[in-house]
Amino acid sequence: MGRLTTHVLDTATGRPAAGVRITLYRLSGAGRDRIGDATTNVDGRTDGPLLEGASMAEGSYELVFAAGDYLRGTGQAGSGVLFLDEIPIRFGISDVSGHYHVPLLLAPYGYSTYRGS
Repeated sequence: MGRLTTHVLDTATGRPAAGVRITLYRLSGAGRDRIGDATTNVDGRTDGPLLEGASMAEGSYELVFAAGDYLRGTGQAGSGVLFLDEIPIRFGISDVSGHYHVPLLLAPYGYSTYRGS
């Protein structure tokens, strides 16, 4: 059964990033439809898959991580405009039976992602 999962690691502190809001969108043409929300737990993971089973559909998606709120909440944001606020990651699902894991490695001035397992 296919599923989409994520987690967030705070690379500046070397710890999981708890309390990060994540919104999932399905992209279609120039638009996007919100299909789910989640918040990371103390392990920096969502409590369950963002998509799974019959909800998995081939197509383009976007995860938006509310990094700015997290950085402010942990005291890592300076005053004024943040360098990173919302972080969108666009990706495609081609195999609905596969496991797509899209993690975010976060710091106040940079981030990275990859397809995990």
